Amino acid sequence: MTPNKTVTQIISSLEKLFEDHFGKKPENIELLPVSGSDRRYYRMVNGELSAIGTYNANTTENNSYFYFTDLFRKHQIRVPEVYLTSKDRKYYLQQDLGGVSLFNLLMKEGQTKEVRTYFHKSLEQLAKVQWLAGREADFYQCFGTRQFDEKAIMADLLYFKYYFADLQNIHYDKRTLMDEMEQMSKELGRIQPQMLMYRDFQSRNIMIYEGEVYFIDFQGAMQGPPQYDIASLLWQAKAQLPDAWKEDLLNGYITSLNKLHVSRVDEIHFRKGYNQFVLLRLLQVLGAYGFRGLLQHKPHFISSIGPALKNLHAFLSNNPQLPAYPEMRSVLERLSSPEMQARFTQPAGLADVKLTVQINSFSYKNGIPKDKGSHGGGYVFDCRGLLNPGRYAAYKHLTGQDEPVKLFLERETMMPEFLAHAYAMVSLNVDDYLARGFENLSVSFGCTGGQHRSVYAAESMAAYLTSKYNIPVVVNHLNKEKWVLQAETNEK
Repeated sequence: MTPNKTVTQIISSLEKLFEDHFGKKPENIELLPVSGSDRRYYRMVNGELSAIGTYNANTTENNSYFYFTDLFRKHQIRVPEVYLTSKDRKYYLQQDLGGVSLFNLLMKEGQTKEVRTYFHKSLEQLAKVQWLAGREADFYQCFGTRQFDEKAIMADLLYFKYYFADLQNIHYDKRTLMDEMEQMSKELGRIQPQMLMYRDFQSRNIMIYEGEVYFIDFQGAMQGPPQYDIASLLWQAKAQLPDAWKEDLLNGYITSLNKLHVSRVDEIHFRKGYNQFVLLRLLQVLGAYGFRGLLQHKPHFISSIGPALKNLHAFLSNNPQLPAYPEMRSVLERLSSPEMQARFTQPAGLADVKLTVQINSFSYKNGIPKDKGSHGGGYVFDCRGLLNPGRYAAYKHLTGQDEPVKLFLERETMMPEFLAHAYAMVSLNVDDYLARGFENLSVSFGCTGGQHRSVYAAESMAAYLTSKYNIPVVVNHLNKEKWVLQAETNEK
């Protein structure tokens, strides 16, 4: 079954759910971006009617989501309402909360009083998730792991070790570090209380809708320490919340527990556990950024490593007693050193850098463009082996710069894998050219019409090089004048 046939079937099934619920078919359907899951989200609209159609082949995960949705709504915790599900539980229609997350608001507005209030509201709702819904949660309904226990904690530590620490080529006593990780996982696994843990509680999973906060992507919830969720929100790498905010928000959370009449929390013990789980979350995040960024070469995750290391450095500076393991402490201090942070911080664009990278998209109908640099050479990548969005009416009059085409290429084709190889190859020469003072490197991407695949690839390569090196990058779409656009079609 081809990817596009799958997309057609998905949309058809979701259209039926929309019509069954609203009595009308959707007039517009927009594929929405997702991070790392296999779920598909579509915004479906007919006039004033709007909903999010969702497809996920993993019915076990869906059932967890439906269970926690019902549980949270029972306790008046704001989550999107699930309007309708298909008989096979693979398709469902849910409430549309718009497109503004707490992270979006923070990045747009900055650290304002309003944004801070939304963070407080988020933690108030989180307390209800953990301590009210958590009291009656059936953890056998959890998807995958039911408890954030010693094994799950060790998995997070190994994720950090293999996908970040080991990729930095620093020397350490591997046996000692492993022994310390095992001790740390045992220690953290015994921390009480164990309530309902959100698992990925960060500002991108908190939506702002009609002046209130709503939670999404909670299907990974499990039994675990409540401090982990607080650490996930307050120490999110790119959010870079100031220390004063973190302390105020943590105090606000503890106040929320008092309002809920939670009586079995020793505040001193709770705060000690919180610091330990802050450290664990920082390491887990670095493992995720290493996997997505250093191995899969995704620009967003590469650009997140610097802020994450800054977070780790600040934590170690403020907590000289943590971690209480000498080899681990030594490794973390070296990994978060100013020198290591500089390695993952976008350079300032030094005046003595001579290199400019020329990136082209082109149509093979017009031939391969010639390199205009003084030394010749460069790269030419053929995108024609990838599924062409231009074959389908929904994308024919769009380009690789348009969001629907971007999402199609990212989700329905091998473009991410293709670009990962291209990033690695081009980086090899950029590193060498910068060291040797060369002035020009050309990179060209070709496809049949020079409008979809090659355009997307060229723009993606430019974003990657800018994020990693901050060097001059010039993008030329050589077939732009011949793009078949909707406006031009209407004029004929």
